[in-house]
Amino acid sequence: MNEFELVAEARTDVGKGASRRLRRDGKLPGIVYGTGKEASMITLQHNTVMHNLEHEAFYSQILSLKTGSETESVVLKDLQRHPYKRTLLHIDLLRVDANETLTMRIPLHYINEEKCTGVKNEGGIISHLMTDIDIVCLPKDLPEYIEVDMLEVALNDTLHLSDLKLPEGVEIHALLHGGDDSQPVASVHAPKVVASDEAEDAAAAAEEAAEGAEAAPEEGDKDGES
Repeated sequence: MNEFELVAEARTDVGKGASRRLRRDGKLPGIVYGTGKEASMITLQHNTVMHNLEHEAFYSQILSLKTGSETESVVLKDLQRHPYKRTLLHIDLLRVDANETLTMRIPLHYINEEKCTGVKNEGGIISHLMTDIDIVCLPKDLPEYIEVDMLEVALNDTLHLSDLKLPEGVEIHALLHGGDDSQPVASVHAPKVVASDEAEDAAAAAEEAAEGAEAAPEEGDKDGES
């Protein structure tokens, strides 16, 4: 599991003008809130955060935030990105209490796709119907991702939320609130046929008819000449 540490500076200068000045200096304005404490305004090094975002785990793992002499456990809750530039505008971090459950969006990692029964033995193809899910757990149980094992999925079969094998202490958020446990996660189905046999037969018949139409005038010309 990756461990990420962010070094922040407290800030008191707020507003659009102040944020623009920070960004020009390579800083990223942000806020830290949660666990009943007062929200804190902070700045981070923009390029450091951008580098961390290259790691999938940064979006779903407990982060260590150091501000001055204080260190807190936080998770990433929101990012504001520039509409067309590869830059960040603002970051929201949520404090974590070891005794309180978290709701986090976690990526799904599909495994054994090449060995999948429906693919290897039956010529099917896999469709990913979900790429991530919201889970609920204590911070100590937070997984980096959830594995979706496709090994024994046959052709025309579907994996549902209820089929996912979850780590101990982890629950699916949607199922805690009366959600449908039959929601599809992935399926194996036959590849689409480009052209059916009937269509190929029709094309061949049309081609023969066209050849016959081209030959008919030639025969007529010969009759006229005799």
